[in-house]
Amino acid sequence: MNDPGAKNNPEQVPDAQLDLRGTPCPINFVRTKLRLEQMSPGSLLEVWLDPGEPIEQVPDSLVMEGYKLEAVEDRKGFFAVRVRHRLAG
Repeated sequence: MNDPGAKNNPEQVPDAQLDLRGTPCPINFVRTKLRLEQMSPGSLLEVWLDPGEPIEQVPDSLVMEGYKLEAVEDRKGFFAVRVRHRLAG
């Protein structure tokens, strides 16, 4: 979540959404990664995560895997994280 490139840009419409509220770590990260791997390069996925460990761990883990965070938005009770699938190449 400490990626300086992450912006809050609610205008972007995600290509897919994944509601992982109530899903514990590391299962939420694994499910996010599996969903991203099913998407086309450059696609945008919005993931809903709980406060606490999920929002602290999942975004950082995605960045370490080479994905780009586009936005992290606090939606009162959960967080919406927009992550861009890696471009091919």
